[in-house]
Amino acid sequence: MGIHFVPILLNASKLVGVLATLSVTANTIAFIRFRKKFLEPLDNPLDESAEDLATFDTDKNEDDGGFFFGLATAPAHVEDDLHDAWLEFAENDTADSNPRPSQQPPKGSRSKGGIEEPTLQYTVTKKGMKSLKMAMEAISRGFERFSEKEEEEECHNVAAWHNAHHPEERLRFWSDPDTELRLAKDTGITVFRMGVDWTRIMPEEPINGIPNSVNRAALEHYRWIIERVHAYGMRVMLTLFHHSLPPWAAAYGGWKHEKTVNYFLEFTKIAVENFAQLVDYWVTFNEPHVFAMLTYCAGAWPGGHPDLLEVATAAMPQGVFNHVMHWMAVAHSKAFDLIHEFSKNSSLNARVGIAHHVSFMRPYGLFDVPGAVLSNTMTLFPYIDSISDKLDFLGINYYGQEVLSAPGLKLVGNDEYSESGRAVYPDGLYRMLLKFHERYKHLNLPFIITENGVSDATDLIRRPYILEHLLAVRAAMNKGVWIFQFRGL
Repeated sequence: MGIHFVPILLNASKLVGVLATLSVTANTIAFIRFRKKFLEPLDNPLDESAEDLATFDTDKNEDDGGFFFGLATAPAHVEDDLHDAWLEFAENDTADSNPRPSQQPPKGSRSKGGIEEPTLQYTVTKKGMKSLKMAMEAISRGFERFSEKEEEEECHNVAAWHNAHHPEERLRFWSDPDTELRLAKDTGITVFRMGVDWTRIMPEEPINGIPNSVNRAALEHYRWIIERVHAYGMRVMLTLFHHSLPPWAAAYGGWKHEKTVNYFLEFTKIAVENFAQLVDYWVTFNEPHVFAMLTYCAGAWPGGHPDLLEVATAAMPQGVFNHVMHWMAVAHSKAFDLIHEFSKNSSLNARVGIAHHVSFMRPYGLFDVPGAVLSNTMTLFPYIDSISDKLDFLGINYYGQEVLSAPGLKLVGNDEYSESGRAVYPDGLYRMLLKFHERYKHLNLPFIITENGVSDATDLIRRPYILEHLLAVRAAMNKGVWIFQFRGL
């Protein structure tokens, strides 16, 4: 009997060999196509012999080719006295269910793209003190940072909360906006991006009517803060949804349901009626696909609570990701019309757009191409395609490069990294701006860099980071890309 199995085994081995060869060949072709599409060498549009590599005309307005600098914040990042979804998320789970990361070589944590993002952790070298993360440039220069507290700190779900003794106070922008506004003004910026928190304005689901669900005192206080921005000589870019879903909306499934669109429009109407005269730019949604992935597909952000079936089928055409993105696209389109209708009736000039997260994703090896292609396919263009006729500008949030390797992201030895573990890659911003310009140039849409910055407490790489990304912006402008604002964090 064993003799009869020999031909079968030989044929099976041949089949495995053929399949392996086909797989390697297919991935090699895909890798070559990916390199040609995203990594092909580009001509340098900057004149490196010039005394000034890049100049930006800040004296003209945006319609005449002017350029503006700004800074960005978000309610969940800066506002104290805010009982939002993030506060509940941080306080619900303790260190027992979310153990503190060990001081070991680099491991992964979730990134904006829903894939694991590396964090840089180093061995404690001082007894009784905790080593803190730093940019690679700082480490290479021998810098060290340690926490001064020897006692065990409380563990939170929100990683950034480990950086402050009273993280729930955030930056106290609600009770003391002038501190941040003075700092912003001193940088020389002319546009200040901030948000209004949906939960603060509508703390309860409006099942008994909108008037009974609105916090009028919060509206008046937000208006006072916006007026303070103007008092410092800055214009306002206002974000309506910045990663913070009201807990009452999360309780019934949030953006998985159409009624959230209706509630969001009521919230938008309230904001427009109270703030339109003071707002120059409106951002309806900040990074919608990031929110959808980390909330409803991964369950890593508050408000999603996905079950196993939703996680397993999230990336499918009828999966929860596309379902949520559909309703967020509908919400944006209707909010766009609402803002413009009100502004037209009030003789105001409204500019409405979104802030779209873009990272430069590339595969590490041959077999990582499908993952990189899938990530780009899901996140780069579909949402913008669905709302492209309802945009006055397209905001781009760009921080760096992500190198995909197997199930997560890989730290590449020759790359510079921020303290958050994101690779610094200014050329990626240039390449992405060209890609988006090529796809949407028929719409004649201006671009705004709505977010850009680096995690670097030592400030060793912050200045070159900003300068190199400004050069990338100037290079794209020299190629015909219409960009009129650059906003850092």
